Amino acid sequence: MPASAALETRQLAKRLGGRAVLAGCDLAVAPGEVVAILGESGAGKSTLLNLVAGLDTPDSGEVWLAGQRFDDRSDDVRTLLRRRAVGFVFQAFHVLPHLTVGQNVALPLALLGTPSPARVAELLAAVGLADRADSWPRELSGGELQRVAVARALVHRPAVLLADEPTGNLDPDTAGQVLDLLVRETRAQRAAGVLVTHSALAARSADRVLRLTGGRLVPEAVA
Repeated sequence: MPASAALETRQLAKRLGGRAVLAGCDLAVAPGEVVAILGESGAGKSTLLNLVAGLDTPDSGEVWLAGQRFDDRSDDVRTLLRRRAVGFVFQAFHVLPHLTVGQNVALPLALLGTPSPARVAELLAAVGLADRADSWPRELSGGELQRVAVARALVHRPAVLLADEPTGNLDPDTAGQVLDLLVRETRAQRAAGVLVTHSALAARSADRVLRLTGGRLVPEAVA
């Protein structure tokens, strides 16, 4: 793995239902870099994220995270490495309704056994929710819930941040605010950011734009 890359895939291949979704997919993302990935529905964007996150395994090829090969590990080892090295922002937020905002953001640290109220407070302040730590998710707007999700994904200082259509459920103004936050915090924390999106606005916020087509990633120019 190149020393400059926090995330790398090498010739990643995956077939689903007899169809080659990924066919030799190469990607390298440096610390502090945000890469947007575009593609038609069914092109394999979510499959790629799931492979990078260790939620699925490739048919062939390699995934490297934070200097360690990831794809050939056992389920238990992949789970531990994912908890330490990966932050994931979902389109549907996945904020747990039975936990307060502060408890949701603290969850990755709790799973690692490294609680840090100060770190949680720092992230809540960074996303503009310092006064909502004790609120319940049902009391927040969609934009606020997505900011909770961003804070939760970054709280444990992951080497890699993955975002799957993070603004798909938001109005344009709120989407712009969440994107600015996501990109700013990814760069500030020197994470390698991968943003899967259909949004031209989201793509323009990235350092590089790639299109997933024919199972491979190719450079894309965005006006």
